Amino acid sequence: GLNIFRTHFCNGIEHPPSQRTMAAELSTSINIKEPRWDQGTFLGRAKHFFTVTDPRNILLSNEQLEKAHQIIHDYKQGIVSPGLTEDELWRAKYVFDSAFHPDTGEKMILIGRMSAQVPMNMTITGCMMTFYKTTPAVVFWQWINQSFNAIVNYTNRSGDAPITVNQLGTAYVSATTGAVVTALGLNALSKHISPLIGRFVPFAAVAAANCINIPLMRQRELKHGIPVTDENDNRLGESTNAAQQAITQVVISRILMAAPGMAIPPFLMNSLEKKAFLKRFPWMNAPIQVGLVGICLVFATPLCCALFPQKSSMSISRLEPALQEKIRASHPGVERVYFNKGL
Repeated sequence: GLNIFRTHFCNGIEHPPSQRTMAAELSTSINIKEPRWDQGTFLGRAKHFFTVTDPRNILLSNEQLEKAHQIIHDYKQGIVSPGLTEDELWRAKYVFDSAFHPDTGEKMILIGRMSAQVPMNMTITGCMMTFYKTTPAVVFWQWINQSFNAIVNYTNRSGDAPITVNQLGTAYVSATTGAVVTALGLNALSKHISPLIGRFVPFAAVAAANCINIPLMRQRELKHGIPVTDENDNRLGESTNAAQQAITQVVISRILMAAPGMAIPPFLMNSLEKKAFLKRFPWMNAPIQVGLVGICLVFATPLCCALFPQKSSMSISRLEPALQEKIRASHPGVERVYFNKGL
């Protein structure tokens, strides 16, 4: 009984003196530039991305965002607000990261934030999969989806390699065209195959669009390369081979991210549509689809982001010959190079 009393008492407003002094002295040496969990393991990356994609972060008020901004800003200056705990500091870091751009520090457009991914994607994907039979519906929802993709890509672009509006426009138009052509082409084919196959057309269209959209959005990296470093972050040069690997990994994880939400519901919906319930309430089709997709995405989004480490690496022998020579001359001991893969 005493223990229960003690925890209640200590969690209340009145802290015993010993605890009060402990709380006031949060060390200023915690590295909040890095994620809280070890990014070398899949579990650590998964915990990190579950926190980053947490849809509840959209509901935070401006006041709460500004407070987190203040805590983090002060902490980087070595100022610790009195009574701040380590948990509160990490919470503030993730709230801050969810809403402010890491390179520019600007507040990001709401629907472009990582925390908006699940609600936005489940709505758009659910509708793409409900209204997939008529041409106007296909064109409309694939276009909405690519517009959303363009906003996300623009919001999360990396700051040291700014994308021109021109490049954004090209990528946007090409991805939309690619998605619509794929969807309509496959729709025409699937008219002759089983109706179940037809339900997977939107997924194929999304996969095709990702293969077009991401490389186009990042064409600058494919042309000029991305910075590669040794394990101690010393910059060794730019590599286009590294850029190809980074972009391939992102395309794979984006397609896999969409997969559960677009592959599981069709089977369920196919059997549900034969039941009396949906025949009686056909308008329930879209909400059920959106709900099913949502359940899948809450897990698929962070787990697929966690598939590959954010800091990707490759053996020196897989780099361009000229860069290999340059590195062997300047840093003879280096065997692997590291680079940021983007998201």
